[in-house]
Amino acid sequence: MKLLAGNANRTLAQAVATHLDLPLTKAQVKRFADNEIWAAIDENVRGEDVFVLQPTSFPANDNLMELLICIDALKRASARRITAVMPYYGYARQDRKTGGRTPISAKLVANLITRAGADRALMMDLHSGQIQGFFDIPTDNLMAAPLMAADIKAHYPNPHELLVVSPDAGGVVRAAAVASRLGGGLAIVDKRRSAPGQSEVANIIGDVAGRRLILYDDIVDSAGTLCSAAKSLMEAGASEVSAYVIHGVLSGAAADRVANSVLKELVITDSIEATETVAACGKIRRVGCAPLIGEAIRRIANEESVSKLFD
Repeated sequence: MKLLAGNANRTLAQAVATHLDLPLTKAQVKRFADNEIWAAIDENVRGEDVFVLQPTSFPANDNLMELLICIDALKRASARRITAVMPYYGYARQDRKTGGRTPISAKLVANLITRAGADRALMMDLHSGQIQGFFDIPTDNLMAAPLMAADIKAHYPNPHELLVVSPDAGGVVRAAAVASRLGGGLAIVDKRRSAPGQSEVANIIGDVAGRRLILYDDIVDSAGTLCSAAKSLMEAGASEVSAYVIHGVLSGAAADRVANSVLKELVITDSIEATETVAACGKIRRVGCAPLIGEAIRRIANEESVSKLFD
């Protein structure tokens, strides 16, 4: 087994390598003066089971192209099996047609990865589970719920007294999985999306008055929706609101919005490399996902069950 890291999240790749007690495969991934990407594998991978760790986060197109080129290089170097490990799967929010003459880009990206030569895909908390069906190769979708639930239990003395809140109807199953692990209740924010990246709270389903709340979601991008939901929950009588979000995209002024919001804290995983602004924000805390990804890689390499990680 070999682990190859792209440039998208070298810190996470090194943490996964440490967990597996495995050195990162020697490779070069560089750019020419015109920004073309070039890759070279500097050690023999013939007949090897190779895992390429590369989240397709910002800059999404560059990181996606880097992944494709690394897969192609491994394929031409006669690797036995290539697994694309994408802790964060870019373009996942474009998983259906939202209107006339619009693309399903999540399917296009799946096609690109498959045609590049990947034999398997490993991802964490896809925006929607059906994206697994976009791939014509085996896929594994890891769930961060055990990680997040463990962190909540470690930082909140009575986790069963918390109320987990889904910020929209589409995330109810995800939030319910965490609520069941904590032994707490569940509430739902009914929001209306007026345009991509813009939404407003219409209703709050559940009694949140006087409760300590945990907003649970899979992606936080601009943080506008998350902060407005937290504000609405506080106005509805909540005693405090924290947020646990798996993938911290946090683009633009998102970190500043979180810092100036009513949120007690925002907890994210390290599936995406933190920018300096995000790292400097006192309200944002990160949970390491390397043990989860590393154990999944070990199980895949040993032909063991991955689903048993979540029993």
